Amino acid sequence: MSLTMFQASVPVCTQLLGGLAGVLEKAEAHAAARKIDEAALLTARLYPDMFPLARQVQIATDFGRNAPGRLAGVELLALPNTETSFAELRARIATAIAWIGTLTPEQIDGTEDKEISFTAGSRTMSFAGRQYLLQFCFPHFFFHTTTAYAILRHNGVELGKRDFVGSF
Repeated sequence: MSLTMFQASVPVCTQLLGGLAGVLEKAEAHAAARKIDEAALLTARLYPDMFPLARQVQIATDFGRNAPGRLAGVELLALPNTETSFAELRARIATAIAWIGTLTPEQIDGTEDKEISFTAGSRTMSFAGRQYLLQFCFPHFFFHTTTAYAILRHNGVELGKRDFVGSF
């Protein structure tokens, strides 16, 4: 049996977003236990020219929901980038996971060669579905989820690989 586009997208995005929510929950507990202002962690960066934690989570959430959404050909869930707390970021992730959960295999399967076009800034990008998922979305999604994890780990939050991977 072949791996379908639904199987390759929805479970992966859901799993890693769930892991990211768990990582944020541990970070919130870490900050509370050590009386660290949440803003110190939410604005932390690995390097000055990189996005801070909150933005990394927002971008990861964008890729995690837009990948299966574009494959399904549905109107994408719009989420403003206004979160200023761990609770708000976890709510954003929960909203994205719930929305992804509404997508069906019938909407996504068979989209390997479907043209996916969208505008990013002033640039229009076009991909075949498989290329869009595997070569564009996943690298970005994994980068931003990993970077969020790394920012927190670097700042002393006790996290391990199982936290990143989440449950499956």
